[in-house]
Amino acid sequence: MTHSGLPASRVPDSRDAPVLRWGVMGPGWIAERFTESVQAHTGQVIAAVGSRSLKRSKAFAEAYNIPAAYGSYEELAAAPDIDIVYVCTPHTGHHAAAVLAIEAGKHVLVEKPIGLDAAQARDVAARAEQAGVFAAEAMWTFFLPKFDVIRQVLEAGMLGGITTVVAEYGEHFDPSHRIFNPGLAGGPLLDLGMYPLALVTEVLGDPIQVFAVGQPHQSGVNAQLSAIMTFDGGAQAVVNTHLHNFTPTSATIVGSHATLTIDGPFNMPGGFDVRFPDGTRLRYEEAKGGHVEGLHHEATAVARAIAEGRKEAEPRTLSASVRTLEVADEIRRQLGIAFPESTKE
Repeated sequence: MTHSGLPASRVPDSRDAPVLRWGVMGPGWIAERFTESVQAHTGQVIAAVGSRSLKRSKAFAEAYNIPAAYGSYEELAAAPDIDIVYVCTPHTGHHAAAVLAIEAGKHVLVEKPIGLDAAQARDVAARAEQAGVFAAEAMWTFFLPKFDVIRQVLEAGMLGGITTVVAEYGEHFDPSHRIFNPGLAGGPLLDLGMYPLALVTEVLGDPIQVFAVGQPHQSGVNAQLSAIMTFDGGAQAVVNTHLHNFTPTSATIVGSHATLTIDGPFNMPGGFDVRFPDGTRLRYEEAKGGHVEGLHHEATAVARAIAEGRKEAEPRTLSASVRTLEVADEIRRQLGIAFPESTKE
């Protein structure tokens, strides 16, 4: 039995993308990684930064040679010389910051999750549509070259009928980290769990049943959760996420014809294998890397989409973002995890 090789990635070179002028809203850790990646690998321009603290904003602008620094999100949203706002405030501020930018007529790329819950995600999508601007969730994993290849493998039916998806993500955090702060929607679900949940919903769609178990943390946040899901046709998925310690962050997609195993950490640049029962193994190689090696792909995909007049990013549509948050909402409902300022439906 023979198997043809894997398809090539269709992700173009990041330097070839049309240039947008970006405003960074919330100069924290991920803003630093995004800026470093964009400046190292693309022609995109980080034109401004906005923070609730002008001092922080100016320090960030100085560190990354950004021409404009603002002491409020409102000023950044209103700035005439930026095309798009990259929202990377704490999770609890994503929805309000995105709305602010949209209402100012700016395109938005919102750090994941795009909202605390599905209702907030739907609201961002509706407002963007009404304003006629682009909006997307910065689920950077799905913009990586390897995920374009995985998408092609799935679409071609190489794995056969999908029966099982298993994905997990755990990390160790310093006790001072915001993940332990209930007031900032702490716990592993939004920081880490979105990756396995996004993978599962991307591959299998909406679950018809979700069974979740959780473990509390002394800080008041959820410490660990696991969920088993079932889907139309009988497929199942298993996810785990926690803040106790580092894990391989592995992911496996099992089909009736072959199994696809993504090297850990599955959400970062790296390779994967497709294995067939006859022993055939197809290998996709991609240099391992972290955020700086991969975040630029989402920025340039967004720039291309906007240049082509599209209002969404194909690798991560707004409906896909909503679907992932619907599952997260159901897990939280079962475990009694409440987030501050979470929209009630």
